[in-house]
Amino acid sequence: MADPTVEDLQALSERPSAPVRTETSRAARPHIVGPDIPQSPFPIFLAGAVQKGFGRGGKDLGVPTANLPDESITPMTHVCQPGVYFGYAQVAGLPGEEAKVHPMVMSLGWNPFYKNERLTAEIHIMSDFKADFYQHDMKTLVLGYIRPELDYISREALIEDIQTDKRVALNSLARPGYEKFAEDAHFDL
Repeated sequence: MADPTVEDLQALSERPSAPVRTETSRAARPHIVGPDIPQSPFPIFLAGAVQKGFGRGGKDLGVPTANLPDESITPMTHVCQPGVYFGYAQVAGLPGEEAKVHPMVMSLGWNPFYKNERLTAEIHIMSDFKADFYQHDMKTLVLGYIRPELDYISREALIEDIQTDKRVALNSLARPGYEKFAEDAHFDL
C-alpha cells in the first residue's frame, strides 16, 4: 500500500505520531535525492499570497519561512505525504535580486516538534531578503521529496536537519533536469 497522503491523514480522527529523528537516521541522510528528472506527481504548482505564520522559522530556528494560504496547498495534499520537499519559489513585487526565482525547501505537515494543530506549508526561500513580504503573491514549483516529517528531541536537532535539508535541496536542484525549472512559465520572468 502506498504511503498515506496528507488528505488521507487529515481524514483520520487522530493524527498518527511522526517518527522521532535519531542519530542513526541523521547519519544515513543522502546528499542528493530523487531521479535525474522530476517524476510524477512532480512538478506541483502552488501560488498564493504569503500569510503570517507562527513566527518561529526566523526567530526560533534562524530559517525564515513564508506560509501559503491553506487553500493554495490543496494540490499537494491529494498526492503527497507529510514531509520536506524542494523546488523553486518567486515572490512578486520585490526589487532587484529579490524578485528572481530562488531555490526553496518546504515543510508540509503539522510540525510535531511544535505540536501544531493545523496543517501548514512553510516555505524557506534560500535567499537573503531585506524585508518581509507578507501579502505579496508567491509562486512555488515543488519538484521533489527530501524526507518524511519527523519529531525531534531538541531544537538543535531540528535546526541540524533543516540545514541538511537545505544542502540536499541545493544538490538535488543542481542537476540539469531540475535547473531548467527555474525558468518555467509558472514564474514571472
